[in-house]
Parts: sequence; structure tokens; C-alpha cells
Amino acid sequence: MVQARTVLWHVVFVGFAINYLICINLNIAIVDMVVPPAKRAHDINFEPLPRLTNASTTTREYLNDTNVAVNGTTKTFPVDLSDNHTIYESKKFYWNEREQALALGSFFWTHWITQIPGGILARKYGTKLIFGLSNIISCWICFLIPVACFVDFKALLVARILQGLLTGLSWPAMHNMTAKWIPPNERSKFITAYFGSAVGLALAYPLFAWVIHWSSWKWVFHLTGIGGTIWWFAWLYFVYDTPAQHPRISQKELTHIESSLGSAVANGQHLRTPWLAIFTSRPVWMNVIGQFAGTWSIFTIMTQAPTYFKIIHDWDIRATGLFSGFPHILRMFFAYSFSLFADYLLRNNKMSRTNVRKLATAIACLVNGLMMLALAFCGINRIMAITFIALATMFQGSGTSGPLSSMVDIAPNFAGIISGICGTIGCMPGFISAYIVGVLTYNNQSFEAWRNVFLITAAVLLVCGILYVFLADSSLQPWNGGYSQSIEYCNKAPPSTKFDVEEYTTMKD
Repeated sequence: MVQARTVLWHVVFVGFAINYLICINLNIAIVDMVVPPAKRAHDINFEPLPRLTNASTTTREYLNDTNVAVNGTTKTFPVDLSDNHTIYESKKFYWNEREQALALGSFFWTHWITQIPGGILARKYGTKLIFGLSNIISCWICFLIPVACFVDFKALLVARILQGLLTGLSWPAMHNMTAKWIPPNERSKFITAYFGSAVGLALAYPLFAWVIHWSSWKWVFHLTGIGGTIWWFAWLYFVYDTPAQHPRISQKELTHIESSLGSAVANGQHLRTPWLAIFTSRPVWMNVIGQFAGTWSIFTIMTQAPTYFKIIHDWDIRATGLFSGFPHILRMFFAYSFSLFADYLLRNNKMSRTNVRKLATAIACLVNGLMMLALAFCGINRIMAITFIALATMFQGSGTSGPLSSMVDIAPNFAGIISGICGTIGCMPGFISAYIVGVLTYNNQSFEAWRNVFLITAAVLLVCGILYVFLADSSLQPWNGGYSQSIEYCNKAPPSTKFDVEEYTTMKD
């Protein structure tokens, strides 16, 4: 019999893939939407050409390069092609680097606002409702984005801002469900489902590049909306907020989950949120720092890689899609493999929970930072560039066993809220790094400018990683549900290592 939490893993995995398609579809589409810098400078004073009949191939190619939309206004030039009177038109935009940075970063302008509300709403109304609606409504907005682009540049920004606002609810909402469904020693493995986002990226970039090559960039947004709608129906059928609500779960699995969790999440929905304890907790802020570094790295690579490969290394759209997506396949495989290793260490009393989370974060931040440094100094070579970007992205995958798991470890009852706090600050690199890239590369699309982008990313990773390794703590916090509940949790679900026993004894004393 297939376990209910196995099914849950797969549906959540696809859900996060859809969630990231919403976030990144513009990243690859914009490569084809925007007139390249050289042509932009040449065509800025472009005047409409007269209608031509029996146009030659050369004429058609010229029109293909120059028929564009300027600031959201479409300039269409129909041309008779030979005897079949085919109508030809091309639509591109004269967006400079700053405007492109605004378009790419606008998703994250409000993404941070709904992080904490996402955790609160999930506790009150359930993850099934909050995660499901945030994903599906954002997918339906994708259908409107091509229209928004041609109406006005500001309309595109509004659509992306709204998508960011809605999807901000999803990650903290899912932590609430993880705390209720997954035993402590299985969390590292289950949270790899969150990296459905990585596989979504890896598959989407080459798929969307192929779609753009053979059709139109508009289909990038249409396919996201269609895929999200199909996923939503599966979400409604297979997913329930708690194991006890699931009509098809076996009694054996239900007993295993409830006994493993003990009272750490029992009646958690009736507890008052200890806001002061949360905001003054060192473990919470170390998770914030670890999450901030990871998202700075992944958002910079995720958002900017297509433009970097296109402009600096002059790859066509299909190669750009392939090499932008490939590193995220490595990221998912590394995340899953490391999660199995992390859970093995916990189950077999090899390391304390705190040290396992520190090890994972050291790889995700410190090793990742070294790869970004190498990219900054060796990336002018095509092979070296894709190698170091792939390695940096891959090592970031261990973060699922680091801060993402630690958020649930320290306080299962308030995991959604803690995730919201981490996400509020952690998603800010989405627009901060995009703005910095826009400033550094404005009228300066050179490798020297991109080197500074990679150096800044490396500095963030190394500083945050060092802080986490020295100051983090992933033990269950007394304010999780009151002192008595924390002690009862430790009694019903025995600590997995001797180090955790010592932590529990100290808390009890």
C-alpha cells in the first residue's frame, strides 16, 4: 500500500515546481521579448517601413529584426510573402537593463509582505486552502501577462507584483503541514519536496526555450497556467491538512505519525503565538540568516542566468534554456541524497540535530560561496562558467536539511510563522539582487560587471554561513507549546541522539 505521506510528497513536489514556474517564467521569456542591446541602439530611431509585396527572404529577416513594440505599444508591419499572402509580424520590446531589472525584480517587491500572514492563515484555515489558492490564482494571472505586456509596461509590473504577493503565502503555509504530517527524523527527506522548485526550473528553462524557438514567448505563460490548473485538481483530491482527516490513510501509518510527533503539535491550533519569544530567539534569527544567504544565491542565479548566458556567452535561446536549467537538476539530486544522509545521521545517533543542520548549512553557504568566487575569476571561459554555476547551485541543495528543516525542529507548533519570518527577510534578495544587477550592468554588459555580481553573492554566502555555523541551535524550544508540552514531547518521542538527550536534560533541569 502506498503511504499517504508518500503521495503527499509527490503532490507537494509538483506544487512547488508550479510555484517556481510562476516565479521564473519571465526570466527565460524576457530573453526573447527584449530587443538585444546592439539592435536597441541601432533601432531606437526606427521609422515604419512601407508595405512590401513579394518580399524576399532578406527583406523578411530585416523586418523580423525591426518590427517591435516600444514601451508596450505594438508596431505591426504586415508583409506579403510570395504568392500565399502570408501575414508576418514580430513583437519585441525596447526595455533597457534597468527596466528589465524592474520586470524581473517586481515579483519580489511584495513577496515578503505575505510570508508571516501565510503561516498565520495556514494555522487558522489549513495549508490545503492557503497553499492551493495562492498557487492556482497566481497561475491564472499568467494567462493575462502577455496582454499586460502590450497594454503597458506598468501593467506587467502590476501583474508580477500581484503574483509575488499571492505566492508569498505558500512556503510558510507548507511548513505548517509538514509539522503535522512528518515525524522528526523524516523531515530532511520530506522537505526535499520543496525542491520540486529546482526540478521545475531545470525542466522549464529548456522546455520554454524550445517553445520560444518554435512558437512564441507568450506560450511560456499559457503553459504555466495550464499546468497549474491540472495540478490544482490533484491537490484538491489527494491532500488533507492532518493525517486524521485523510480518508484513505492506513491505521498503521496514522498511529506511526501520531506517536512520533507526540504532543509537540497536539492542539497546536489553540495555542497563543509567543511573539516575543519568537522575535528574541537566537535559533530563529540564525535560520533567518541561513535562509537569506541561500535565497540570495539561488535567486541571483535563477533570475539572471538566462540573461548572463545570452549576453556574455552569446548562446542562442535553446542553449540558454538548457544551461540555465541543468544546474537545478543537480541541485535536486544533491538535496535528496544529502537529506537521506542527514536522516541517517539522526536515526543512528551519529550527530546531534543541531550539528546536522550546521553541516548542511556549511555546505549550502560556505562551499557554495567558494564556487561563486571561482565563477567570478574564471567565468569568462564558457566551460568554467557553466561548471561553477552548476556546482554552486548543486551545493545549495543541502539547505533543505539546514535552515528549512531547523524551522520545524525548533518549534513544530509555530513552524509556519517562523518560516514566514524567515521568508519575509529571506525573499528580499529577489528584488535587491535584481536591482544591483540592473545598476551594475546598465549600459555595461561586460564580464567585469558580472564579476562584481558574483563577488557580492559570494560575500553574502560566506558571512552568513560562518554566523550560522557558530551560533545556530536546532533543539526544541521551550516556547513551542509551553514548558510542560515540550517535556511531554521529549518523553513520547525520545531524542534521536545522546546530544539531544543532553539538551533535553539541560532544559528540564
